[in-house]
Amino acid sequence: MRDHQRGLGPVDGNLPLELDSFVGRSAELAGLAGALDAARLVTVTGAGGIGKSRLAARAGARCAPRDGVWRVELAPLRDPEFVDHAVVEALGLRDHTTRLPRETLLAHLAERELLLVLDGFEHLAQACAELAGDLLQAVPGLRVLATGRRTLDLAGERVFPLAPLGEDEAVELLADRAALHGAPVADGPEVRELCRRLDGIPLAVELAAGRLRALSPGQLLERLDDRFRLLTGGGRDVLPRHRTLRTAIGWSHELCAPRERLLWSRLSVFAGQFELEAVEYVCSGHGLAADDVLDVLGELLAQSVIAREESPTGAGYRMLDTVRAYGAEWLAATDETERLRRRHRDWYLGLATWCELDWFSPRQAEVAARVEAELPNLRRALEHCLAEPQEAHLGQYLAGSLWFYWAGCGRLSEGRHWLEQVVRLDSGRDQSRLKALWVLGYVAILQGDTVPALAALQECREEAERSGNPTAVAYAEHRTGCLALVTDDMPRAESLLRSALERYQEIGELNSTVLMAQVELAMARAFQGDLPGAVRLCEDVHRVCEDHGERWSRSYALFVLAYAAWAEGDPARARALLTECLGSAHAFHDLLGSVLAVELLALVTAVEGDAAEAAVLQGAAGRMWRSVGLPLFGSAYYNAPHELCEATARERLGDARYEECVREGARLVREAAVSRALERPPAALPAPRGPVRYTTASAPTHEPAASRTHKGGETAG
Repeated sequence: MRDHQRGLGPVDGNLPLELDSFVGRSAELAGLAGALDAARLVTVTGAGGIGKSRLAARAGARCAPRDGVWRVELAPLRDPEFVDHAVVEALGLRDHTTRLPRETLLAHLAERELLLVLDGFEHLAQACAELAGDLLQAVPGLRVLATGRRTLDLAGERVFPLAPLGEDEAVELLADRAALHGAPVADGPEVRELCRRLDGIPLAVELAAGRLRALSPGQLLERLDDRFRLLTGGGRDVLPRHRTLRTAIGWSHELCAPRERLLWSRLSVFAGQFELEAVEYVCSGHGLAADDVLDVLGELLAQSVIAREESPTGAGYRMLDTVRAYGAEWLAATDETERLRRRHRDWYLGLATWCELDWFSPRQAEVAARVEAELPNLRRALEHCLAEPQEAHLGQYLAGSLWFYWAGCGRLSEGRHWLEQVVRLDSGRDQSRLKALWVLGYVAILQGDTVPALAALQECREEAERSGNPTAVAYAEHRTGCLALVTDDMPRAESLLRSALERYQEIGELNSTVLMAQVELAMARAFQGDLPGAVRLCEDVHRVCEDHGERWSRSYALFVLAYAAWAEGDPARARALLTECLGSAHAFHDLLGSVLAVELLALVTAVEGDAAEAAVLQGAAGRMWRSVGLPLFGSAYYNAPHELCEATARERLGDARYEECVREGARLVREAAVSRALERPPAALPAPRGPVRYTTASAPTHEPAASRTHKGGETAG
């Protein structure tokens, strides 16, 4: 697992790195470390802004479980159904099968030793408690560190209440943060009184530090006293901590200029990270010009209301959940919530549209990273569409437009969740629903769930023919041909794929999916013995991909070309093609493309003379298939190279040594398996020349694509 371990991330899940220095809390840190040594489930509780996430991050960083420390940020989630998905995502897992996410987690964690940090669970307490209970019961090596405003109420839970900072630590924090804002302050009576008035709550102290650029500590005290008196009817007794925090946030809000307060409230519609361009579109108008958004955003950043952070797609911003909730209340009070949610939805509909179009370009990697970063906001937009019956067609459009992400970037389970929900809705817009249907069929094929796949594709085609939608007919026919391919009905697959390609040409359709149809046709021809025809088809795909900078479909064309090179007795060329194929597929988190390449690399390695390494790669592929689906789709055609590799390796190694090597490969996590496959092992024997003869071309045709007895995933990833 360490091969792809993620760091704990910024403290509190969203503070910028420059505010990530850890001040004080040495006693609490030691106490929490001791609690983690003594109990498998520890929950850090306390008011919002008290520093739970920061302390948990530091405690986790001190742990050294064998398989790492993994943090799950739960604040952006709203739907309890996505808790399991969030943990799968945080662990870096990709699962193409129809298994529930919890089943994936249980299988993956079974023999591991790790610390799982569930950060900010209180709004999803029941779902988190059920998940934590199941995992702890089934995985002996698991420990869970949770942070929230309440407990999980599970047997064996060790509760670690977190108190505010002591006065000295609060003063130290204020001075540290003020210096970062270019407003250094010295310890003194007014500074200490300010920290006491803020009850030592870290978030409140940091908000106050952001004000020291414009106000002295004494002036801040006067402003803060005014707000306390307003809330308590003039009393100056110590307030409860939750009221102190709310007071500090409200006081910071009041000190903002009107435009800053307006933008603060409007930013609350975002989930997770957001970018400047999105803010300019979603939050401008009605009192805030788009040209002024950057300046106002800069003021909120300077006051620690929002934080700036870097991501693979560039600079973005994030708002602490407690601050976001306060802004949402103000947004509701201005009756702007629905208007802002619609603008948020429209922006992310536009983003999905752009990403789908740009997927067929040299910017595929950028598109994949952009959608990954924006996933919390895309989920929020989908939730909004599902909540408004009149917007069902927009939900169908959005879920369908993200087909490339669901299918090509390892998000099949989540994609199917959304697609099944949106196709149930009667939108009155055939085009949007038809696209969602064929994408649902595509995803189900990839998961090896052939019966629902066929049902969705048949419904799509029938409705498309009834409504006169030639585009939807072409896509439905294409995916039905793919289903025939992976269930060994090669004549039917070829017929459907050729027909779909003709339809695509008639309507002028050219994109990654169209190229995949040509790759799948090439695979069907290769399986029927027409290697020259398969090579011509894939070389054509390769040329088109090079012209457009497309890499995802190209990787599958490389796989077919490698298959042909191996079959024609050229293992060196096959290895070169597969190395490039595997590198591209792995970069996109495309499990199917990756495991197919590893399978064929195992055979090439055996042909080159290293039977032990071939067996190791077969073991690694076997482990990868558990996250993909039925190994090699249960297909006689796809399985023939695997069987040949196994027979060759067993003959050279003997059964005992072969099984030992397979077990070695099965211990490799995906990152390690891919790295191993990309290392060219030295050949022990000269590589044989001449075409390879085997029986795939004459393999019997199995039941047609509608058969319930076969499962498969799509050749085209």
